[in-house]
Amino acid sequence: MGAKTNLGKFNGMNVVAELDSVVIRHYGSGITGGRSLDMTGFTGTAIKAGHLVIKVLDEDGKNYTFKPMPVADDGIHYASLPASHSYAGVVVASKPADEAMVGIMDDGRVNDEAMPYQFADSTQRAAVLAALPNLIFEHD
Repeated sequence: MGAKTNLGKFNGMNVVAELDSVVIRHYGSGITGGRSLDMTGFTGTAIKAGHLVIKVLDEDGKNYTFKPMPVADDGIHYASLPASHSYAGVVVASKPADEAMVGIMDDGRVNDEAMPYQFADSTQRAAVLAALPNLIFEHD
């Protein structure tokens, strides 16, 4: 059934979103209504614009659970895509990690140098581009 979020909860935490408009250069389209992310294992205080989002089919075989892409131990790059997961898009706007109700863009332009984490290598970048052909990762 995916992750659930208490829509009545707000902790009043301010999220530094100053780079959101730099990271998301053009929003073409995304997953209607956004999704609540399963933040299990995510250690940051905020999920930032441009963070890769992945999905995995639930046990019922009908619904997906959406999650932030894991981050490598170096804190700079994304880790490997977990088994049985696929790429879903990128976070549109920064949100507190405990209120991870996010817009997910799957068509548009992303400033890859301003993303919160970098691709691990050219193979990972190519895999993301193959899975999300309408996302363009570019920079000045």
